Amino acid sequence: MIPDTTDKIPAAGGEPSSPAVAVSAVRAGLKGRCPRCGEGRLFAGFLKVRPGCDTCGLDFSTIQTGDGPASFIMQIAGFAVGFSALVVEIKYHPPMWLHLVVWLPLVVVLSLALMRPGRGLMIGLQYRNQT
Repeated sequence: MIPDTTDKIPAAGGEPSSPAVAVSAVRAGLKGRCPRCGEGRLFAGFLKVRPGCDTCGLDFSTIQTGDGPASFIMQIAGFAVGFSALVVEIKYHPPMWLHLVVWLPLVVVLSLALMRPGRGLMIGLQYRNQT
């Protein structure tokens, strides 16, 4: 049996933390908020991360996600759209131009819609797991 180790989870910079704070870091990241306080905004633009939190002063420059969110989002959007296109092709056999008109804009919209929450999630997870 796996022991329950959720009594204390260390946060970034050696701050005391609890499981509720660790879960809220992920939730706050998904909402585009500071992973420590959940109040300050995380993004200055669409995907540009602010230098720090206006509310609690957390320095965001130490949290780097790189291209991780983009690769996960491309895989998720590609699978969803690719699987849907395959099902539609097998069931209805539409012309190729209809596939292009439907699936290309859908993959672009899905990728853009998931990019900001995905990046916030990666930042929240990195903050939560930083030692």
